[in-house]
Amino acid sequence: MIRIWLSGLLRRRGGRLLGAAVGVATAVALLAALGGFLGATRATMTSQSVRGVPVDWQVQVTTGADTRAVLDTVRADPGTRTALPVGYADTSGLTATTGGTAQTTGPGTVLGLPPGYAASFPGEVRVLAGRGDGVLLAQQTAANLRAAPGDTVSVGRAGLPPVDVRVDGVVDLPHADSLFQKVGAPPQSQPSAPPDNVLLLPQADWHSLFDPLAKARPDLVHDQVHARRDHTLPHDPASAYTAATGSAHHTEVRLAGAGVVGDNLGAVLDAARSDALYAQLLFLFLGVPGALLAGALTAAVAGAGAARRRREQSLLRTRGASSGRLLALASVEAAIVAVAGGAVGLGVAALLGRTAFGTAGTFDAAWAGVALGVGALIAGATVLLPVRRDLKAATVVAGRASMERRPVPRTAWWALAAGLLGASLAVFRVTSGTNYALVLAPEGTPTLSVDYWAFAGPALLWAGGALLAWLLVDLLLRRGRPVLARLLRPAAGPLSGTVAASLSRQRGTVLRAVVLLALATAFAASTAVFNSTYRQQAEVDSVLTNGADVTVTESPGSTTGPADAAKVAKLPGVRGVEPLQHRFAYVGPDLQDLYGVRPSTVIGAGQLQDAYFSGGTARQLMDRLTARPDGLLVSAETAHDFQLHPGDQVRLRLQDGRTHQLRTVAFHFVGIVKEFPTAPKDSFLVANSTYVAQATGSDAVGTLLVDTGGSGQRGVARQVRSALGPAAQVTDLPSTRTVTGSSLTAVDLSGLTRVELGFALVIGAAAGGLVLALGLTERRRTLALASVLGARGRQLSGFVWSEAALVAVAGAACGAVLGWALSQMLVKVLTGVFDPPPATLAVPWGYLGILAAAVVAALATAAWTAARHAKQPPLTELKEL
Repeated sequence: MIRIWLSGLLRRRGGRLLGAAVGVATAVALLAALGGFLGATRATMTSQSVRGVPVDWQVQVTTGADTRAVLDTVRADPGTRTALPVGYADTSGLTATTGGTAQTTGPGTVLGLPPGYAASFPGEVRVLAGRGDGVLLAQQTAANLRAAPGDTVSVGRAGLPPVDVRVDGVVDLPHADSLFQKVGAPPQSQPSAPPDNVLLLPQADWHSLFDPLAKARPDLVHDQVHARRDHTLPHDPASAYTAATGSAHHTEVRLAGAGVVGDNLGAVLDAARSDALYAQLLFLFLGVPGALLAGALTAAVAGAGAARRRREQSLLRTRGASSGRLLALASVEAAIVAVAGGAVGLGVAALLGRTAFGTAGTFDAAWAGVALGVGALIAGATVLLPVRRDLKAATVVAGRASMERRPVPRTAWWALAAGLLGASLAVFRVTSGTNYALVLAPEGTPTLSVDYWAFAGPALLWAGGALLAWLLVDLLLRRGRPVLARLLRPAAGPLSGTVAASLSRQRGTVLRAVVLLALATAFAASTAVFNSTYRQQAEVDSVLTNGADVTVTESPGSTTGPADAAKVAKLPGVRGVEPLQHRFAYVGPDLQDLYGVRPSTVIGAGQLQDAYFSGGTARQLMDRLTARPDGLLVSAETAHDFQLHPGDQVRLRLQDGRTHQLRTVAFHFVGIVKEFPTAPKDSFLVANSTYVAQATGSDAVGTLLVDTGGSGQRGVARQVRSALGPAAQVTDLPSTRTVTGSSLTAVDLSGLTRVELGFALVIGAAAGGLVLALGLTERRRTLALASVLGARGRQLSGFVWSEAALVAVAGAACGAVLGWALSQMLVKVLTGVFDPPPATLAVPWGYLGILAAAVVAALATAAWTAARHAKQPPLTELKEL
């Protein structure tokens, strides 16, 4: 019997089975493809994080311990690829005599590097001038001493006579923050900035200079072991973090107190695993609604033949089929839909994973299992459960119960909709409030978790919005028939009243089509807006980090001036150059970065966003600096710590360009700056460059922002390096995009965007055209009877096109409003994804236009097909039905 049943289904109801299988395939493909994105994202985060760490471990040797024994222990660890000893010593100051004058610095640090250190840890030391081995001065130290390769520097030692060394080269230390960290100290006790004065010596020379100091003052000299580890780690940052920190803890146990491991590798993976959780949130926020919509479409397809199915079941029961046999037949039908849809869905997901995410984007067995499980649930819920419900309703007892059941009052549904929307707003206010953290790090534990309560806001908005759309359209169909008749007059003509009455009586099908189209439109719109805003902020993050298309950075205190800016401005491909002064200033005891700007031009050159400032827009705060030359913008932390109010005088200590001594300069607090191009993310200051130059007697700049018009950045960067020499650090925007850090915005969303928007387009078109077509198919008998009663073809077409117009307008209107609200909520709740947060949403009008065209085309096709069938001889239609 099962074989005969299946044969009949495939012959007579193949279209219904195909539609249900396509719905299941859509859900499976979407979830599996998003699982591929999640896997690719995690792998990208892990690889980017570990690639940017020059020294994985800095093992601090405990005072009195044997450095050689610690080195042997670290080298013996199976994951260690390279390990070298490095000496650290404090100097009381450095002195150099150049140009007939002597310059002296304050206290600093002298490193002792073994042979081959730069080759073993590439990226830790970058040569700017001279040789890369021998006695090396850090760039800022060389600027402070006005020293160059070949000059002699005197190294001070506490309680011992100074020693002269000859400089062989000038270098940059790109990772100075980690290089000079306090190993084992908590984050709040780490130095706010690396030492200003750094000298690098060959290890043998370092020992000859500082071994005597170590005997007298062991507190000023210590050793570290720098290690590079094997980067063969799990793709998931959380698993990689667990493996990396586990190895570090294991080594500390083996050292037995002789050393403390500074785990730089674990630190960057710790940051990456929180971003991986945000990627998981993107999967849930953007993928689950699409899967639910695919399930709803499948239910609509399966439910289109509900009346026919009930007639077939009644016929089978009269011929002796039991309820168990009917359930078995339905189970086989559901299994066919699940298997066919799951297989097609996995095939589509595999193809999308390869084309959109590359080889790393293929889904694994776990994600395939999850997607297939969801597909099976959809098939069971849309094919099997309706049969079971119909069989139960067929009994006499159930039939009486259904007749006695009272409908829920509509006022209760309105109250439920209001409650859902109110609860959504309340949850949204909590989850988007100040200091709210979506990714949580419980105190005292090494794990991270997600506050999934944030999902309640969008979920409640989805449910409340769908219910409200249902109630509003239902109200229009029930109580607004005169209004509806006037609105339908262009399509239905004189029969508009009859059409309105027909739609009112059969409003269930219309309501289903409107709500599904509204949800599909909202899903597509919110997904598109979120993805566009994400791409916008990823670009803003790159520009904020790099500063401009091409950025030239000199060490603070350098003598770079307008002449260099003019030289760069003459290079081919350069549209403009914006100089930024970069100095250091003391705010009380705190040393902070100070940026001197030209308020009239810096907004365009630095692409400043209003979100970078507090208490006004970017233009308003720059106008304040223009109106008050001694104005000063400070960070929110500085304003809070020093209890600053607008107009307060702030006295900063700056280095005078003539005497090279610190002098006090008065400023006035005029506003708060939160972000600024090339500036650190913590405390910094922004002032008027003209006033800073007058107060310090120097117009030297530290940064040049080069505008190339958005093209040819790499080529211009090469020309700038050639023009300014090795002392200038030149970065370009394309390179910065790939090394923005482990931030989630460093992950390329283009693949996810194509997959998400492609599925949203398909679901939107299907929700409009397919559901309308199924509803019109259900009314083919009504149209045929109307034809028998004398309705002409044009009048029958009016019925069809009126319903299509109602579904299109009502569904699009409700979907646009719901999509706008969801977009606002998604971007606000997922604020942690964006750095910095967006000032405005990015609306992809082009994609939304394509979506609208696809939906209109699908609706028009469905209506045209139904209208053509309505014009056929009515007896033919009644016979087929």
